[in-house]
Amino acid sequence: MRYDPLQLAALSAVLDLGSFDGAAATLGVTPSAVSQRIKALEDRVGTPLVNRTSPCTGTETGLRIAKHAEDVALLERRLSRDLSLETTEKPARLKVAVNADSLATWFVQAMVAADDVLFDLVIDDQDHSTEWLRRGVVSAAVSADSRAVTGCDVHALGRLSYVATASPAYMARWFPEGLTTEAARRAPCMVFNAKDRLQHRWLDRHVAPGIVPPAHYLSSTQAFLDAAAAGLGWGMNPEVLARPYLARGDLVELVPGSQLDTPLYWQVSRIMAPALREITRAVRSAAADMLRQDR
Repeated sequence: MRYDPLQLAALSAVLDLGSFDGAAATLGVTPSAVSQRIKALEDRVGTPLVNRTSPCTGTETGLRIAKHAEDVALLERRLSRDLSLETTEKPARLKVAVNADSLATWFVQAMVAADDVLFDLVIDDQDHSTEWLRRGVVSAAVSADSRAVTGCDVHALGRLSYVATASPAYMARWFPEGLTTEAARRAPCMVFNAKDRLQHRWLDRHVAPGIVPPAHYLSSTQAFLDAAAAGLGWGMNPEVLARPYLARGDLVELVPGSQLDTPLYWQVSRIMAPALREITRAVRSAAADMLRQDR
């Protein structure tokens, strides 16, 4: 099936901006024209593409088609550059899955180095980010999985180091006799979300297997640090972010020298790899600056 570029542009604009009015203003047409283009595309595809809510969201099929339109724009921009052709088009949009800790520590550096690209980030645990690639929702992902998703290339980035930290007051309250198995079962920890297994992996390695402590759920890298320093619970924090807290004495390690390293990889769609060549280079360079590298 060949897609009408005006219809694709209308779909992308509606999903980007969340409304038909906003899409109309961006495209320089009336809201009625946007609605007609979306309706015509839905009739061709045979299924709804937009959930007409406030804000508007895409159906699963709508998101896939909008992603296709973004991929085409990236490929066309790459071709224009390769042929030294001038373009006045707006920057292309790129969907990437990345974990919150990478975003907080090194990935923004890669985004800044990537020219003429608008990023649309999907934030998910590094152990699950490749699922977005399998579903065709993103073009690339920062992942802890070294196994290539079908149709993707994999680049090793380095290791993000985590330290198990808590405040001195928390340690005095919950571990007065040291980090015993029984104390670890009772002491509240902090978990990013239901997918986060870092705390459990650390306990398996440094205390005892199978411990499931009570947990606070905090889906924020900065909140993890602040809550640990305030004494809410213990948690696995990126060492590079925890370093100043440790230096000031606001945080201490539960077990000194017990870092847990998570290897990270850049998985990128092989079809899109040529168009994302500069972005891949920027990601690998930023990771080399901030992540631990195998020697």
